[in-house]
Amino acid sequence: MDIATIIGIVLGFGAMLLAVILEGGSPAALASTSAAVIVFGGTFGTLFISFSLESVLTLPKVLALGFKQQKHNTAELIELLVQLADKARREGLLALESEEDRIDSDYMRKGLRLVVDGVDSHVVREIMETDSALMAERHKAGYSMLDSMGGFAPTMGIIGTVMGLVNVLSNLSDPEHLGEAIAVAFLATLYGVGIANLLFLPLGTKLKSKSAEEQLVHQVILEGVLAIQAGQNARLVQEKLEAFLAPAKRGMAASLPSGESAPAPQEETA
Repeated sequence: MDIATIIGIVLGFGAMLLAVILEGGSPAALASTSAAVIVFGGTFGTLFISFSLESVLTLPKVLALGFKQQKHNTAELIELLVQLADKARREGLLALESEEDRIDSDYMRKGLRLVVDGVDSHVVREIMETDSALMAERHKAGYSMLDSMGGFAPTMGIIGTVMGLVNVLSNLSDPEHLGEAIAVAFLATLYGVGIANLLFLPLGTKLKSKSAEEQLVHQVILEGVLAIQAGQNARLVQEKLEAFLAPAKRGMAASLPSGESAPAPQEETA
């Protein structure tokens, strides 16, 4: 579970409710069935219009990814690649077949298999870059839906408010309930703007960040695999791959005992 996502949602919606209480209002006054129907129904309707049915049906899975914690220990990943480079240089590329059990990443395992099979380095790069690019496209399809929902929800809120005001103006003969009716009308705008800026858009941004992080991990793996195939020594491989790390983290990765598995990057789930 991604605690940061939970904290953000609780703080965001909690601050809104607290503001209502501090102003002397009641959170119950924010409840409006009609506003919820217009905002959520309209937003999901535009989603079905904008994307294919197959894509929309993956939305629950996409939303779940925003709450899933994904840890990529790039320093330990580099250490593993350095160890593999050292073994390949001493014992040959075929020796890497015995190391497959240490590797949890399908992406790295695929690259090393290509290398062991003697595939040309240019072909290895092309295959792995294509694999990573298609992964990024799948991720983009997911967070694009959240971005779209974040854009449409406020508009649906405004539509709901306009509809509410039309009803208010058509019943001016009842001035006692005029203020209450106007307040209810504006709840639709509150729902639309609130859900867009506290849920849809932030989750979309988080998924973009996670996708970029996974692409970086793939780039590290790709360069490491190609360096292993080229027979470069372990020190050179380490220097090359540590360029992907922040300066403060370079040279700080602890060496892993021989035969111990390093935590591999989590594979995409969308």
